[in-house]
Order: sequence, then C-alpha cells, then structure tokens
Amino acid sequence: MNAQVVLVHGIRTSATMWRSQVAWLEEHGVPVTAVDLPGHGSRMAEEFTLDGALQTIDEAVRKAAARGPVLLVGHSMGGLVSLAYTGAAERPPVAALIAASCTALPRGAALAAYRFLAGTVDRLPDRGLWIAEQILTATIPEETRGDFSAGGYALDAQDVALRSLSALDLATAVAHIDIRLWFVNGQYDQLRTHEALFRKLAPHAELIVVPRTSHLVTAMRPQVFNAILKLALATMEQDAAQAG
Repeated sequence: MNAQVVLVHGIRTSATMWRSQVAWLEEHGVPVTAVDLPGHGSRMAEEFTLDGALQTIDEAVRKAAARGPVLLVGHSMGGLVSLAYTGAAERPPVAALIAASCTALPRGAALAAYRFLAGTVDRLPDRGLWIAEQILTATIPEETRGDFSAGGYALDAQDVALRSLSALDLATAVAHIDIRLWFVNGQYDQLRTHEALFRKLAPHAELIVVPRTSHLVTAMRPQVFNAILKLALATMEQDAAQAG
C-alpha cells in the first residue's frame, strides 16, 4: 500500500503549520501534500471562498488518489472543510480522515462571538499580531513556534472565511462519513463544544484527546500528533491487507 497524505491548514495560517508533520512523513517515505487554501499563504492575494477551498482540497486529493489511498488531515477550519468535503453526497476518493481541533458547529451565537472577538483584535494598531506572538511564545515549543506564521497571517481572509463556514451542513456531512475517521482534540481546545454530537453522528469514529494541549495541538505536541498519523497509516495498511 502506497498511502498518500493531504494536509489542510486552519484559518489565518498556511501550509507551513504542518512543517513537523511533513518532515516526519518524508522521513518515513510517505508522500505528502500540504495545500494553501485561497487567501492564505502563497495564495494570500486571492479571495477566500468556500467553493475555492473545497476545490483546492479536491484537486489535491484526486491527484494523490491516482498514486494510492489518501489519508486526509485537516486542522480547525481545514478540518471543518475536510469533514464537509469527505461527507458530501458524492463520495470523494478519501480512504481515511483525521479531523483535528474542529468538533464544533460553526453557527449561531458561538460563531458570532468568535467573529466579534476576531474583529476587535483585528482593529488593534498591529491587527493583533503582538498578542498572537505572545500566545505562541507562551504555548508552543521553540522548534515549532514559527511554523504558524512562516507563510504569513491571512488577516484579510479571516472574517469572510468565518462567515463562509456557517454555510456548511456539517451534521449531515459527518453522519454520511463511513470511512476510517479520527477526531483529534487538545485537552483544552475551545472547539470541543459539540464533541459529543460529532461522536453521536459518527459512532464508528475514534476520539483522541491529547493532554496538556489546546487548539494548536499539531505544534504544541508535534511528536504526539505524528504518532496519530502513524496510527492512521498503520490502520489503513491493516485494512488494505484484510481486504486483499
């Protein structure tokens, strides 16, 4: 089995957030693609649209699927969009999915409050970059601290991206997913608000809660997250052996 991995970043950041995971996968000979969504990273000048994000994931997945079974991995906004993509009525060529830091329905008062807070921070003289750097310094190990900002912060895309997420019918999508699925959350992740609902919608999914981490679980304990990738790849290999 020649498994392929496609990585989808969260809001404001870019493909660079996956540097630790890309390095680990390449070291172990696993082909990997880390995409930049519209309005983020190398595509900062583009406008973010939900259709564009889904198309970006689809193009990367289908290209990878031509070479082998695909493990799709999404974090935060990237996880939400990956859930919607994988659970679409027309099933895409995804063999397994890791949805990290995204067990929350982006709607209602919670989304409005998040948008208000993000907008308030964005109106600061430096658009909140000093606060962001202080949080990273306090919570992220030095070796991964720069990964979230290396591709630049997509500040202009933030509000339109948040607003777009409310259009996703995630409850229907999650209930439609019948492949291997892992929900991965940090112990103190603020997006665990609908964790129980997501588990009910996808009872076959496995939930992994990483101790002593918050939302940025991939960078706070990268070796643990890499171990989760190893688990998923080993499970896919086992499934392929049993099927063949």
